[in-house]
Amino acid sequence: MTNLSEKTAYNKSEILQYTLQNSDLKRRLPAPPFLMFDRVVSIQTTGGVFDKGYLIAEKDVIFDEWFFFCHFQGDPVMPGVLEVDALLQLGGFFLMHLGFDGHGRALRTGKTIFREQVRPHHKKITYKIDFKKIITRNTPMAVAKAIAEVDGEISAEIDEIMVGMFPDLSYMYP
Repeated sequence: MTNLSEKTAYNKSEILQYTLQNSDLKRRLPAPPFLMFDRVVSIQTTGGVFDKGYLIAEKDVIFDEWFFFCHFQGDPVMPGVLEVDALLQLGGFFLMHLGFDGHGRALRTGKTIFREQVRPHHKKITYKIDFKKIITRNTPMAVAKAIAEVDGEISAEIDEIMVGMFPDLSYMYP
């Protein structure tokens, strides 16, 4: 377990290293196009609303992204669940940042409210997560409050997410 907590930001190329199947890294993220964030602009292991750490990440909205072509043809909108998945991916990324190995897995989401739609003309989604609790025994877990904003307007709000870090079992599958 290598602690990365001295870093305070990650660019796209650093993040993409965690998606490579042939990587020697023991920490993994979903690969594009399912990776739902482009950069982590701030990551802190202390501070935030609950003083357990916080994370701010961004995704550039590209007008011809794959989901705009299949989610309501003729009325393109990003599925809200992709924003939720981005927040869960980032919860797992926070555990990786703390030094835990494996794959982040969604364990729970609380009350979710969708407020704004993400459409092709938008420029940027900003994800903000304030961690409430970090559990470090057996299965590492993070519990947090999370929001997504599109061009500065809240688009999704989740009162609580829970993500666990599980070992890489890909060797078991052909």
